[in-house]
Amino acid sequence: MGGEKKVYTLADVSQHNTSKDCWLVIGGKVYDVTKFLEDHPGGDEVLLSATGKDATDDFEDVGHSTTARSMMDELYVGDIDSATVPAKITYTPPKQPHYDQDKTPQFIIKILQFLIPLLILGLAVGVRFYTKSA
Repeated sequence: MGGEKKVYTLADVSQHNTSKDCWLVIGGKVYDVTKFLEDHPGGDEVLLSATGKDATDDFEDVGHSTTARSMMDELYVGDIDSATVPAKITYTPPKQPHYDQDKTPQFIIKILQFLIPLLILGLAVGVRFYTKSA
């Protein structure tokens, strides 16, 4: 890795997407993983499916070992021009009105299902108490 670093565009890197010539973009750097395809524990399909895009998230999600990370130095070919990599889109859920579950008809029904049997039980105890004492 001596001398000047070569800077590639995403279009340049995307052309290297076969089992005979496979480049990946990980962490803003470009790696030629062609000679590692057969040795990759997850198989060559995993690496080939990550070509043509920023594979940083794919790489980090798996949780690679320090050995795997140190092997990347040998595969380094240059840096990626960050202007050519599309920005990550973060999902923001749509705004929804506040939902107060205590004012729904289902909540009122549940309360009535609890109170009506108590009311009947109280009435029965009251009737029993007054008829027994008379």
